[in-house]
Amino acid sequence: MAGDAGTAAVKSKAREWAGSIATFAGVVLVVNTFLYQGFYVPSESMLPTLTVGDQFYAAKYPYGYSRFSTPFVPLPFGSGRVFSGLPERGDIVVFRKAGEENDLVKRVVGLPGDRLQWVGGRLYINGALVAREKLRDITYRAQSGAVVTATEYQETLPGGRRHLILENSDAGMADNTPEYVVPDGHLFMAGDNRDNSGDSRFLNDVGYVPLERVLGRVSTVAFTRSGCSADEGLVCPGGGWWDRFFRSVGK
Repeated sequence: MAGDAGTAAVKSKAREWAGSIATFAGVVLVVNTFLYQGFYVPSESMLPTLTVGDQFYAAKYPYGYSRFSTPFVPLPFGSGRVFSGLPERGDIVVFRKAGEENDLVKRVVGLPGDRLQWVGGRLYINGALVAREKLRDITYRAQSGAVVTATEYQETLPGGRRHLILENSDAGMADNTPEYVVPDGHLFMAGDNRDNSGDSRFLNDVGYVPLERVLGRVSTVAFTRSGCSADEGLVCPGGGWWDRFFRSVGK
């Protein structure tokens, strides 16, 4: 009798633990799918706005939901989005890259119907030159260990949204492009580190991004995992470890 009671108690405890784990997993799934999902930055393509090792949480609800919204298995939504909202030019977004199915983070610079082109390193949107103001020349140590010299600009997109960009030069391989016309239902993405970003300028790689592949909007960096060492008189694009703590990077 005592043995049966002990076995029953163990089974009851196991059921309690299983129920707690299932509840926790369900809450995590709901939060990651419909509210916020955590990501970290593995590359320098968004310098100086996002740095390698930054941990951020993308808000899912501003743009609605698609079959790609879950971090686990596709939702049964079919094509398109539900409760959809169009990103604004200048938003930093996470999206699911086609083919490789990787998640990338870039800035929206082109909306459906926009015409974009780079000429001599300068961005034109719908025929108008996008304003940029030189702030400073900087020298920093890249993730590869190489010392890089770049110019930091403040760019002002149509509508007045401002953000920082880096340019190594105005004669890079993507500084003179054909004119791009953003198809309906798609976005044009660019990295803020303009000469070191694989983005929509490369049509055979990232290309135009379907709206259904947009996962969420980035507004704040929670913290950074790696930080930056400003040794030998070098600078940290975007600031050092403490500068990244709950840093606003969007509206």
